Amino acid sequence: MLFSIRWSALLATAVALLFPLSVNAQSCPLDRPVVFGGLDWDSARFHNAVAARLIRSGFGCETTEIPGSTIPLTNGLARGDVDVLMEVWRNNLAEVWAKAAERGTVTDIGPNFPDAEQGWYVPRYVVEGPDAPAPDLKSVHDLPRYTELFRDREEPDKGRFYNCIAGWSCEIVNSRKLEAYGLDEYYTNFLPGTGEALSAAVAGAIKRKRPILFYYWSPSWLDGLYDFVKLEEPEYNAAAFEALRDPDKPLQGGVAYALAAVAVGVNAEFSQDAPELIRVLTAYNTTSAMVSGALGQMRENDLTPEEAADLFLLENTDHWESWLPDESRTRVLADLAMN
Repeated sequence: MLFSIRWSALLATAVALLFPLSVNAQSCPLDRPVVFGGLDWDSARFHNAVAARLIRSGFGCETTEIPGSTIPLTNGLARGDVDVLMEVWRNNLAEVWAKAAERGTVTDIGPNFPDAEQGWYVPRYVVEGPDAPAPDLKSVHDLPRYTELFRDREEPDKGRFYNCIAGWSCEIVNSRKLEAYGLDEYYTNFLPGTGEALSAAVAGAIKRKRPILFYYWSPSWLDGLYDFVKLEEPEYNAAAFEALRDPDKPLQGGVAYALAAVAVGVNAEFSQDAPELIRVLTAYNTTSAMVSGALGQMRENDLTPEEAADLFLLENTDHWESWLPDESRTRVLADLAMN
């Protein structure tokens, strides 16, 4: 297996780089586990696993997760039930996050990755290449001409748009975009029940090389494995986007999602109690492409988030080693070599 071969080679490299492995145990600055918010999508699980490895191995702390979705876990962060959220999508959490920040119960300690994208996509083979069925499809405003290409089997006189997951804020935004662009007359608004259902629909269509119109985001394992084209939309405008997000406000027209800096968020009391850990989490940084690649490896090799995190740390020592004090870094490398 490719992964096993690479894993063995990387372990050997890590061992060769280590300082003496017998290092005195580090005392965790907390007398309890560090609690991560277990957000329900792949990149958040991956980041939790990377950060937890650094904290467990580097500082001798126990870690745990509370599973849930964005808003409940953000509220949990504010209450102190959760210590760390590795992905705070501030554009999607504007009101909830702003209220907690105003009360001083949560702190944004900087971007995890600065270049997260959201949008409406089609596979590249739909619009490019000698057999592309829609070479003139560039923009959302072109979509009324392509309902037959994206035909909904249940309503064959319309196309199908695969929206965001039911109940997420992006589902509301996309539903109102359909209305703002006048596309609700031409496309059904299909709501997947889970992120896995959406990704399965997209991956299944791509494997059969069929056309599909869908909302998605990066970083993601889909972005790591497949090639998409984002459809053009009118330029982002804060007031128009806020109207899209709030069903009680009149529409001001459809606009694109903003390029998002996704932050690491921490509980304010935790920030005061564990400054050593906060320094590591503040230094923590990735890019969308880096994370999509790791998630693609995770999916392709059927890795757990923990296995993918360890592989990422072994393959990218130059990127993360400056985040930790020398002794903590040595302990992390030693543990990676032993596991």
